[in-house]
Amino acid sequence: MPFWSCEQCGAQFPDSAAPPSSCPICEDERQYVNWKGQAWLTREELAQRHKLVWRDDLGLAGIALEPSFAIGQRALLVPDRGGLVMWDCVPLATPEAIAHVGSLGGLKAIAISHPHYYGAVADWSAAFGDAPVYLHGADAQWVTRPYPSIVPWRGDSHRISDDLLLVRAGGHFAGATVLHWRGGADGNGALLTGDIAMVAMDRRSVSFMYSYPNYIPLDAAAVRRIARAVEPLAFDRIYGAWWDKNIASGAKAAFDRSVRRYIAAISASS
Repeated sequence: MPFWSCEQCGAQFPDSAAPPSSCPICEDERQYVNWKGQAWLTREELAQRHKLVWRDDLGLAGIALEPSFAIGQRALLVPDRGGLVMWDCVPLATPEAIAHVGSLGGLKAIAISHPHYYGAVADWSAAFGDAPVYLHGADAQWVTRPYPSIVPWRGDSHRISDDLLLVRAGGHFAGATVLHWRGGADGNGALLTGDIAMVAMDRRSVSFMYSYPNYIPLDAAAVRRIARAVEPLAFDRIYGAWWDKNIASGAKAAFDRSVRRYIAAISASS
């Protein structure tokens, strides 16, 4: 029986003779159901219509589907002792892409920022000996294809290694997570934020939303919580959610300015 992927968000669902009746991730107000209605692709159909392409994204190997699929996810491969850590995930794993990751050192783990990036985590994990998939337990209800290697960590942080630390920031989702890479940016530290803190088009600031497609902003308390979670971390660079949406240097100061700007904007009296 086929595995099914939601055409709108890219989440993969268990094998069944017929597709699911709905996608809970897309029915949530942070996402949306396709204007044409809910649609599904089997894993095989997805591989026929799209290919996985590799790019360098500010010094990290990145992978995404071409033509763009779902929300345009791209995953990044962060080097670590003992292998690579895939940050966020794409909706497809092909033999060619798996072989390429193997040639780079293989996956030791997968870490996910929030449910919009779960994609084909089970396929990627299985391809590398059931590599652990770290996602925050507060978001466990959104897992669409349960898999034994999923590690629903708890609390405010979880250390993958001496160099890599997952930090619960909240905001976009209850368990929304950023990844601190201590050795990134030539040893000055890097923060991989997904869209928990969205790098703006000027690539000199970030912003925050509860729902990006439906334009629902976060309140000041949620943004302050994100700021408190990030404050102890040293970083000079931010890797955002899509190709080239990064702050190459001076990111810590840019983040702090962005928090102050955002809170001032939503708190201004008329």
